[in-house]
Amino acid sequence: MPMEAMLPMDTAFSGGVDADMNLPDLTNLDIVEVQIFFDGKPHWQIAGNRCSALYEVQSILKAIQHVKPDIPVVIEPADGVPMENVIDIYDICRRVGLLQVQFSAEEHP
Repeated sequence: MPMEAMLPMDTAFSGGVDADMNLPDLTNLDIVEVQIFFDGKPHWQIAGNRCSALYEVQSILKAIQHVKPDIPVVIEPADGVPMENVIDIYDICRRVGLLQVQFSAEEHP
C-alpha cells in the first residue's frame, strides 16, 4: 500500500478565496511554495498570501489547481513546526488534486 494511502484525508473544509487574497499570475508560475510557520499556532504563506486558517490554504490551492492541475507543490516547514501541520498541507494538496507534492530539504527560520 502506498504511503499516501495510509495518511488521513477525511477532514473537510469549506470556503472560497477571500477577496483580499491575491492569487499569483499563474501563467508564469512553475511551482507553488507553501511555507508553514508555528508560533504557538500554525500559519501559512502561499504566493504572497498569509493564511491563518486551513480553509484559506485549501481555497488558494484549489484555485491554483483549477488553472494548473499539474503544478508541483513544495511544502516548506520552518523549524519547530509540528509534523501534523505538515501533514495537513499534504492532505489538502491531495484533496484538491495537486498530486506533485514535495517537501523542502532546506531549513527555514
